[in-house]
Amino acid sequence: MPDQPSVKTAVLTEGAPAPAWVFSQGVRKGPILQVSGQGPQDPVSGEYLYPGDVRAQTRRTLENVKAVLEAGGAAVEDVVMFRVYLTERSDFAAMNEVYGEFVTANCPSGVLPCRTTVFVELPHESMLVEIDAQAVIG
Repeated sequence: MPDQPSVKTAVLTEGAPAPAWVFSQGVRKGPILQVSGQGPQDPVSGEYLYPGDVRAQTRRTLENVKAVLEAGGAAVEDVVMFRVYLTERSDFAAMNEVYGEFVTANCPSGVLPCRTTVFVELPHESMLVEIDAQAVIG
């Protein structure tokens, strides 16, 4: 008998902001977990935090990504790819410093995830950064 196809399931946690539009916080199918783009929002109030401070926004955004990963049965160690979206090229060094501290602290194997960084306009005017992730579990 052939293997049954993996069921696609939504991942939802109160540890990250609720989606404001028509998408899931994360989706898991088999060993793959995709985390939707997260921003610098308070998970409880949904308020956008730290206007003008890309370092603080990056930390909060990564914590939101981590909460969705954990709700889906993964850890930062399981992430194979992060995508970082910045509004200002001049914020790259500050974001990169905070990002580096976060992944180093959360990847005990020392094998760091891949990453792409692009410069874009983001959905909320106070957002300086948005980050999504893809993890492979197991």
